[in-house]
Amino acid sequence: MSDFFLDAALLDELSARARDVPRLRAHHNLHDSPEAPAHRMLVAMEPGSYVRPHRHLDPNKAETIIVLRGRLGVLVFDDEGRLQAAREMAPGGAVIGYNIPPGVFHSIVCLAAGTLFIEAKAGPYAVPLDAEWGTWAPAEGEPGVAEALAAMGAAFSG
Repeated sequence: MSDFFLDAALLDELSARARDVPRLRAHHNLHDSPEAPAHRMLVAMEPGSYVRPHRHLDPNKAETIIVLRGRLGVLVFDDEGRLQAAREMAPGGAVIGYNIPPGVFHSIVCLAAGTLFIEAKAGPYAVPLDAEWGTWAPAEGEPGVAEALAAMGAAFSG
């Protein structure tokens, strides 16, 4: 019966896992396999985790995120990488999540330790196409990630 419930102990354990891995992010899948038609997951994220700007070209892959703990910033870009919108999301805040339609470049930045959110989008999992990555931003592990992350975070300072 305990597998039915998403409780504080699960969220605490997921946050601890995120703190202990180099990407500063940990997932707990609520779907059974990468081939599942709907992907739902809990994600713990810590400040310093880099999510490269990307889009989902599949017309069925809108992406929804709802923040459960902490603070997360969402950034929306045009096709050339110019920032179009930046909103802070937090439980009980003015914005608690987003629903990004397919084809829109976006990213997230963690603004507080212990941030957790639920993410949902259509499956099955597909390796992102080159055209789905924002070419103006470095890939994870490439030079320039620290600068890109600092620039994204600057949209939420002050």
